Amino acid sequence: MRIGVVTFPGSLDDRDAQRAVRLAGATPVALWHGEHDLHGVDAIVLPGGFSYGDYLRAGAIASLSPIMAEVIAAANRGVPVLGICNGFQMLAEAHLLDGGLIRNDHGTFICRDQKLRVENISTAWTNGYAPGTEITIPLKNGEGGFVADAETIARLEGEGQVAFRYLGLNPNGSINDIAGVTNARGNVVGLMPHPEHAIEEGFGPDTDAAMRSGTDGLTIFTSAIAALAGV
Repeated sequence: MRIGVVTFPGSLDDRDAQRAVRLAGATPVALWHGEHDLHGVDAIVLPGGFSYGDYLRAGAIASLSPIMAEVIAAANRGVPVLGICNGFQMLAEAHLLDGGLIRNDHGTFICRDQKLRVENISTAWTNGYAPGTEITIPLKNGEGGFVADAETIARLEGEGQVAFRYLGLNPNGSINDIAGVTNARGNVVGLMPHPEHAIEEGFGPDTDAAMRSGTDGLTIFTSAIAALAGV
C-alpha cells in the first residue's frame, strides 16, 4: 500500500505522518502541494502545521493549492483521505467535510495530551477500533473550535458522522465536544488531535501504562491499510 503525505509551505508534521505510515506497514509517498500529481497513491494524508502561515483562515489558502484539485477528485472517487489538524482545516475549507474550525474559545494556543472517544468505527480510518474506544493522543492548535449551523450539527450527530469526541475537557470550545468528523461515505476523516504523535511505545502520551503507552494513534493508519486491503 502506498499512502501519500502532502507537504505545503508551513507543514511541520509531514515527516511524522510519513513515519506513522511506515510504522503502520505501508509505504509513505511524499507529495508536493504545487503538483497536479498524486503519483498513484492508494490513500492520502494532509498533515498538521501552519500552511501558508494560516493567513486568511487556517487551511484556506492550502485548500486552493494545485494538488487539492487532485485530492478532491480522489476523495470523490472513494480514496481514503485523512486530515490532521491543519489538514482537517483544509478539508473543511475544501468542502470535503462539513463545518469549520475557528479560533479557540479561550483565545490561546493549546498543547496537551487529549483524551478522545472513537464515535464511528465504520470509516476507512477508524475501522480498527472497538465501539466507544477511549484513546489519548496529543493536541496542539490555536484554531480548533469546530462549528457548524444547528441543522448541520443535527445531521452529523444523527447520521453518525461524528468520528471523535473530546473527553474530560473541551480544549477549544468545539460544539458538542466534536474532535473529528467523517463524510457520509466514510472515506474522508478529519480530526484536530495528532495521531501521528502517538504511534510508538514510550514516545507518545504518558498514561497509566507508562512506557507501554503511546500507540493509540497507530490504529488510525493501520485502519486505512485494512480498508484498502478489504479486510
